[in-house]
Amino acid sequence: MGPRKKSVKTCLMNNEIPEETISDETKDYMNQLSHEVLCHIFRYLPLQDIMCMECLSRKLKEAVTLYLRVVRVVDLCAGRWWEYMPSGFTDSSFLTLLKKMPDVEQLYGLHPRYLERRRVRGHEAFSIPGVLEALQACPNLVGVETSHLELVESIWTYMPHVHILGKFRNRNGAFPIPPENKLKIPIGAKIQTLHLVGVNVPEIPCIPMLRHLYMKWVRLTKPQPFKDFLCISLRTFVMRNCAGPTNSLKYVPLVTGLASARNLEHLEMVRVPFLGGLIQHVVEDSWRSGGFRNLHTIVLGACKNALEVDLGYLIITAARRLHEVRIQPSLTKDGVFSALKMAELEFPQFETLHLGYVDEFLLQSRMANADLVKYGLADVVENPGIITDIGMKAVNEVFSCIKYLAIYNCPHLHNPYNWISDHSRWTRLVDINLVRCHALKLDSFGQFVELLPSLEFISLDQMFREPPKGCARVGLSAGTGIGVSSALVSNQNSNNDNDNNAQNNANIHDNNHHHPDDSDEENDFRQDLQPGEQQFAADALNEMEDMVQEDGEVVAESGPETPAHSQAVIPVDVDEEQAGPSGLQRVVKPTPITVHDSESDDEEDSLELQEVWIPKNGARRYSEREEKTGESVQSRELSEIAKTKPRHAMKRKRTADKSTSTSDPVIEDDHVQVLVLKSKNLVGVTMTNCGITDLVLKDCPKMMFIHATRCRVLKHLKVENAPIVNRFDYAQCKKLNMDQVLDQILRMPPERNRIIYLRPMQQVDTLTLEQKLFSGPYPYHICIIHEFSNPPNVRNKVRIRSWMDTIANINQELIKYEFFPEARRTEDDLKKYPKYPWGREIYTLEGVVDGAPYSMISDFPWLRSLRAAEPNSFARYDFEDDEESTIYAPRRKGQLSADICMETIGEEISEMRQMKKGVFQRVVAIFIHYCDVNGEPVEDDYI
Repeated sequence: MGPRKKSVKTCLMNNEIPEETISDETKDYMNQLSHEVLCHIFRYLPLQDIMCMECLSRKLKEAVTLYLRVVRVVDLCAGRWWEYMPSGFTDSSFLTLLKKMPDVEQLYGLHPRYLERRRVRGHEAFSIPGVLEALQACPNLVGVETSHLELVESIWTYMPHVHILGKFRNRNGAFPIPPENKLKIPIGAKIQTLHLVGVNVPEIPCIPMLRHLYMKWVRLTKPQPFKDFLCISLRTFVMRNCAGPTNSLKYVPLVTGLASARNLEHLEMVRVPFLGGLIQHVVEDSWRSGGFRNLHTIVLGACKNALEVDLGYLIITAARRLHEVRIQPSLTKDGVFSALKMAELEFPQFETLHLGYVDEFLLQSRMANADLVKYGLADVVENPGIITDIGMKAVNEVFSCIKYLAIYNCPHLHNPYNWISDHSRWTRLVDINLVRCHALKLDSFGQFVELLPSLEFISLDQMFREPPKGCARVGLSAGTGIGVSSALVSNQNSNNDNDNNAQNNANIHDNNHHHPDDSDEENDFRQDLQPGEQQFAADALNEMEDMVQEDGEVVAESGPETPAHSQAVIPVDVDEEQAGPSGLQRVVKPTPITVHDSESDDEEDSLELQEVWIPKNGARRYSEREEKTGESVQSRELSEIAKTKPRHAMKRKRTADKSTSTSDPVIEDDHVQVLVLKSKNLVGVTMTNCGITDLVLKDCPKMMFIHATRCRVLKHLKVENAPIVNRFDYAQCKKLNMDQVLDQILRMPPERNRIIYLRPMQQVDTLTLEQKLFSGPYPYHICIIHEFSNPPNVRNKVRIRSWMDTIANINQELIKYEFFPEARRTEDDLKKYPKYPWGREIYTLEGVVDGAPYSMISDFPWLRSLRAAEPNSFARYDFEDDEESTIYAPRRKGQLSADICMETIGEEISEMRQMKKGVFQRVVAIFIHYCDVNGEPVEDDYI
């Protein structure tokens, strides 16, 4: 509340007497209120604001004093438990404050940023003894909320009758565990929720009141820390990656104590080396008395001694209320679910299953297992889960109501289609999340998705990865690391090109055909050469790689009678990758080199070599042979090409050189992998680090979003039937064909507004892109936003949706109720407007957000007028954005709906009606972020 305003006397003309000499704004309403009303108002204000009112007026000071005298519940952090209490307190000032509140019973938000351990004479500070003295000055104090380790221990020691309110969470937890973080928990401590992270604790004693115990990175220092463990009120027990005793027998009191907690609902043990079979025996002894009967969540991770019977007994005992189970890889086996199937139990409330569960700390930590053991954690080495398709079939037979399925690193899963049977229909599955299941077959997964009636969300991470370049050359089954005899390598690869054509780029995992080597034709070719030429040709085949042009075609011969070494040289249009050993140097050869291809009698190629990789000693041998043969390689190659007969051109994808040497570089097109989605209820798909090249939405009537992040070989999108998909997000997809994807989206029928986020990793020709989009046959208003912030700023990206729909709603209102003409984009329109602006009202907006420039080119109607309008009576200033920090801030203008906006732009609507200019019903916003265009991905917390 500011100082009172002085009343200003107006100059009276012609002896006029104003009706009111004092305006309403100058009246001091607060001082006219009674003390009771003011105290009631203070109940809704933060304590800091209440204390500030003491200095405003005498009456407010009296009201504050009265309020503090009767207040019983005080919050020093104004309900924000994650923040710190106001700074500036000292022992004396804090004591003075609490003495003003003699009736206080509950003190929340006692979260000091720093406390001295001891008082120092002559030095004003905020210390633990000072806080204790102030708390003891409150005779009716019942409970305190704090997050300070030493303070809570002092309260337990000197004020044992005081409860610790809310959730105790220490704020300085870390790993490795800091030695200064210590907490000694007394027997019978009055606390309900104890959340410890990175703390040294001697033991966990008997705490009857404790309901929720979370321990993460906790070092238990006593030899037997669970000797007196008994928490009969416990509902949640979480123990993750704690440094405790290595002797498994010392965990027996822990498990028996947990069985005594009859209301235990959440049991989570990660890296707890309890004795194998212990849980089975405890369950057998306690289930009749209710032990583990009320569990709804069971999590076992990296418990190296855990057995299948431990998990099985827990699941069977808690069957009636079980909601969620997360199973570590060593227990992710067929036998677990086969045994549960034989138990013939029902799980009426079960929803979530996580197979191959690995704790996020173990996934994100860069420490090796030896380092973790050095810091006191249990010695555990996780192997992937060994569940197979047979086990997955049993999963749904056991948990027929499952809704959420997550699978991590289960390499023995192959055919999801086989998970379905008459008794395993997965009818309620809503969400499936697959991570690192590398052997899963793509076509089988597509068939599986099609048969799931309730599936809504798919998440794929490190799935269907592309085969490594050159796998076929050395006899490796792509992506598996399993090789074959080197004697079979050339035979396996002898018909590789034909297999690719005949099988329409079939998965390389299934390419197991072996054919005899066509060596006769190769021998005939070598007989035609002189001895020096034979030696050169052999070395050329073994040491040099057939390179391809980026934009051209390979030629196939017109008849079998044509010699292989006299083929015409025509570039090929393929996406090429090359990999090679170290110690290679690059040599540029502009002249064509004809190399014999001995794979097939029908198809023979020769490719123009523009960039050739040669071993460092290869260039020396090359020049020596030229001197010995007496002729240059160039003249010999030209003579060969002169014999070339006419050829009929056909497009053909080139895979790899067929040499068996692993030291040769590899040129190979990306293996085509098409994910075809057909699902009646599918809402969205998220792909991260996947090896899919093409995504096809065949029949997805409810699909709404597609997210693809760091999918290196993802290139194309095909939409056959997905009418309402409206959000596309492609981030750091290195080979994405942006033109094809945008064309495919914009050709969709205009049934929804679309928003497309792109973060390309290659340079973008913005002028060509804008020309294609605005001149194309796309029945949308189009907005292209170029964002140049680095590191990425999400402000503009997030705000687009808040106003793009408003523009479309205005257009729809005008067309439907105001009989406004609707714009079309037919072939005649394209012919009528062949040049800029192609029949559109195109304009540009530019600005700077948080120091980074952006540029927007658009034909959105109404936007410029709405941006320039003055705020109306609906304007809201609780939103931080305005035109200086984003493109358009409708809340700041009060433009909260289409009707309000139409009142603002009424004149512009009339002008467009007179000009008979039509508008589209739908809009498309394309947001392009340029922070990755140099080819190096920028770290971003938002993806």
